[in-house]
Amino acid sequence: MGYCSLFLLLCFPWSFLITGTHQLQSSQTQVLLQLRKHLEYPAHLEFWNNHGMDLCYLSPSTQVNMTCQDNVVTELRMTGDKPVKVNSFVGFAITNITLSGNFSMDSFVTTLARLTSLRVLSLVSLGIWGPLPDKIHRLSSLEYLDLSSNYLFGSVPPKISTMVKLQALNLDDNFFNDTVPDWFDSLSNLTILSLRNNQLKGPFPSSIQRVTTLTDLILSGNDISGKLPNLDRLSKLNMLDLSENSLDSDLPSMPKGLVMAFLNNNSLSGYRVVKFGGNCLSVDLHHQHAESSCIDVPVKRKHSGGKNMGVLVGVLAGLFFFVVLLAFGLVMVRKRYLSRGIPEQHLLHKAEQDKSVAGFSSEILSSARFVSEAAKLGIQGLPACRSFTLEELKEATNNFNDSSILGDGSYGKLYKGILENGTQVAIRCVPSSKKYSMRNLKLRMDLLAKLRHPHLVCLLGHCIDGGGQDDYRVNKVFLVYEYVSNGNFRAYLSEDRPGKVLNWSERLAVLISVAKAIHFLHTGVIPGFFNNRLKANNILLNEHGIAKLSDYGLSIISELAGNCGENGEGPKSWQMARLEDDVCSFGFILLESLVGPSVSSRRDKLALDELASCNSHEGRQKSLNPIVLATSSQESLSAVITITDKCICSESWSRPSFEDILWNLQYAVQVQATADGEQFL
Repeated sequence: MGYCSLFLLLCFPWSFLITGTHQLQSSQTQVLLQLRKHLEYPAHLEFWNNHGMDLCYLSPSTQVNMTCQDNVVTELRMTGDKPVKVNSFVGFAITNITLSGNFSMDSFVTTLARLTSLRVLSLVSLGIWGPLPDKIHRLSSLEYLDLSSNYLFGSVPPKISTMVKLQALNLDDNFFNDTVPDWFDSLSNLTILSLRNNQLKGPFPSSIQRVTTLTDLILSGNDISGKLPNLDRLSKLNMLDLSENSLDSDLPSMPKGLVMAFLNNNSLSGYRVVKFGGNCLSVDLHHQHAESSCIDVPVKRKHSGGKNMGVLVGVLAGLFFFVVLLAFGLVMVRKRYLSRGIPEQHLLHKAEQDKSVAGFSSEILSSARFVSEAAKLGIQGLPACRSFTLEELKEATNNFNDSSILGDGSYGKLYKGILENGTQVAIRCVPSSKKYSMRNLKLRMDLLAKLRHPHLVCLLGHCIDGGGQDDYRVNKVFLVYEYVSNGNFRAYLSEDRPGKVLNWSERLAVLISVAKAIHFLHTGVIPGFFNNRLKANNILLNEHGIAKLSDYGLSIISELAGNCGENGEGPKSWQMARLEDDVCSFGFILLESLVGPSVSSRRDKLALDELASCNSHEGRQKSLNPIVLATSSQESLSAVITITDKCICSESWSRPSFEDILWNLQYAVQVQATADGEQFL
């Protein structure tokens, strides 16, 4: 007992140090306190205060439950005590039932959207009221959204269709009174859709037929009318509730896996015959088996037979165990000897293998993995990376004709090509390092192929050319990317460009997209990609104005990055230096967005002085791009200037993380939208 007490006494101080390393970001705490104010200080949030406590470590209750990860809130669940429903609601506050007339749903969601890492949000019976604003889509990481049993009215915001991570959407027991939305097929991960007990009207949404991931569909208690379409494509659907509507068609075919269907109180006709006889159900006993036939009856066996069976099972189990053990041993032996027994000419020398240009050994490359399922952002619908033959690429580019050249940069020439199936592609010819064997390079290409993100130019495939020499040496590497047709970011920053110049809000949207992509490169996979040689002309815009980063991660197959371990630095410190380089490079892209493309050619003291002058009103008028000045608010500008200054700070240790960069940019967007008096699109 004495030793146990001593152990606990020694551990107690350390527990404060451990928990202290995960302190909730102060900005997140301020958001939570602001939400408490919006909700008019409910009793179940009285333990939220600003006396320095970490809200993440408060014990969950039946009414409030919060989860934090990496110093940010990822799950927030609140259940209030407001009445579930009233007989009538005309869109105004009701004393003691809803929040007061001072409550603003728009302001509430604006504050809520600053919790950008939320994956789960449940706000039930809180008395919140008003139209649900479109800006709810800013919570782009949400996987579960439950706003049931409140007083929301109007239409279901169309922008929810952009929340592609949503797996469950619950808006039950509200007062939505517009037509039923018909964009549900945009939510490719949706499994649960529940809009029960609203006042939605119009036809049954045809888009639901294409949401093949649905397991639960609940639209009961509305005024949905007309024809009910075939739902047999919803092969995963288990539960269907369309009761208490105004559907008036023949009953169509249903999914074969459907377990429960509620269709009462409609005007459906032609009802199907459902055969449930020959089972042990507690209905229509005339056609069911007797109860005794549904109870397991033990079978008596001779003692000797049971004994023999036990011996047989034991022998089989032992044999199975032996086979598994033998197979495991063979795999381990094969792995060991394959890694050591391959002829030397087919591998890099040991020193080169452990100290490659990008600081990654073959072992690390072969075991590269995603940090988490959440890191696989936006990979749905993107084509898998494949190998191309050199002949295919020659045909696509008319034998690499000069007329196909799109550009010639530090990573080699870029060609435009058209594949046999008509797909337009961009083909980068990268001179590979002579240090890489074919095997090592393929490992690197496999790692590069794992990078899938909506704001990265998609790598469609690659071709490794040995130049007709030994198969363990590489001459050139061809990377085949999707073709992004609408030019680069730098071309949209100057009024000298003929055509559209991006205003301040549009520039912020591009910067946020690229920051998300870089954050993914740094943290989304292990090992991360840190030296991405970021430039404004490597940011491409597609036909929809969506930004995508190109030429990322190429340091692992090129000699441009320099040697790992120089000046006594090991791989880890080298990678951290490159991470800081990405922050600094992004800082100059921010500066270019503020001042204009002229700053791109000079990363010197003059450029830094130009940024410093932007801290005064007179300096901004002199230095900033006229389009930026004409379309921005002072508060939004100040937020971006501050984070830019931190990014290009000479002391690398004081540079911000990309989480901080993203937060500041999103804050700049929010205050700009408020200043404009309109929703940010």
